[in-house]
Amino acid sequence: MDFGLGERSERLRAETRAFLDEVLTEELLQECHRSGVNHHPRFSKAVSERGWLALGWPIELGGQGRSPLELLAHNEELQRRNAPTYGIGTTMMVAQVIALLGEPGLKELIIPRALAAEIVIALGFTEPENGSDAAAAATRAVRDGDGWTITGSKMFTTNAHIADYVFLLARTDPEAPKHRGLTTFLVPMNQPGVEIQAVRTLSGERTNITFYNDVRVGDDLRIGEVDGGWKVMGAALAREHSGGFVGEQQRLLTDLLAWAQETTGPDGRHRIEDPAVTERIGRIRTEIEVSLLLQRRGAWLGSEGLEVRGKGSMAKLFSTERLERQAAAVLELTGPDALRSRDEPTALRDGGFEYAVRHAKGTTIYAGTSEIQRDIIAQHALGLPRPT
Repeated sequence: MDFGLGERSERLRAETRAFLDEVLTEELLQECHRSGVNHHPRFSKAVSERGWLALGWPIELGGQGRSPLELLAHNEELQRRNAPTYGIGTTMMVAQVIALLGEPGLKELIIPRALAAEIVIALGFTEPENGSDAAAAATRAVRDGDGWTITGSKMFTTNAHIADYVFLLARTDPEAPKHRGLTTFLVPMNQPGVEIQAVRTLSGERTNITFYNDVRVGDDLRIGEVDGGWKVMGAALAREHSGGFVGEQQRLLTDLLAWAQETTGPDGRHRIEDPAVTERIGRIRTEIEVSLLLQRRGAWLGSEGLEVRGKGSMAKLFSTERLERQAAAVLELTGPDALRSRDEPTALRDGGFEYAVRHAKGTTIYAGTSEIQRDIIAQHALGLPRPT
């Protein structure tokens, strides 16, 4: 196993850094912060113009055919700079599922527009009563002539208020076992019967609860077979569950180092000379290295054509739980001054510490909760049976 990413990956990393220096302005980041939306049309369009929206897709599908190692180098830089990529990520994840499983007409409708950053696709998996158990979906889709009528609701439909479509999981056979009788649809959001209500998270991010009141969807917007939605979901979730959060850890450490080097204690010495501070810095650096290596192992396995499922969950689980612990520890070191948020002129590190404490809580939920990740690790890495 080689944890180095190789010359091609490092070349792409350098290109990504130069691109972010040019495009990712403070004004753009401020707009994302104030709106609570991790998406920005101008940034997405710039990524599209570089041909980077589908880096890992085959060239014949409009991608660049980059390796998993190159993708990881690129994504490490995006994370480190807090680039607004969530809308890009969900849109391209669904576009890739459509490229693999969609009918020709649906591919023609969606893929060119996704590659041009002309559309946003949100995810409609979670429901208010079912939490992380997506297979327990109660939202119904009933045959209606040459299409379907959808009734129900979805929770945490992030970006629904700016989305053109939602990738929605609905129950089409209520008599079938839980993981069967489900079908996936691409539901247009700008139509009668769709209602969107904002929900603000602890970190200030805007997500949504969405309601579908007898919403009409043509059968041409179905993805995969009728009652075969769990297979389609598997193609989507395998990618979603493997995301790490190393970039957030690295940003927190950068802020901590800057604070320690710039701030003095009651004795007049810089905080960097305090053993309690240097011990915490060393511990965070060690945990970042482990997070990074876990993430790179997954990329290496993918590049070798080996089984990745379970390994990606390890990277996600470790990095998010360590980030939560690190943020709390940094707050203890820096004291009450770190509780001031970004919009306060006197906030430490532009509110980075305060934001990290709030944001870290959510990372253990995003893309599959810690409990879900442990289940995946148990089944796919340790060979244990599915919990009953």
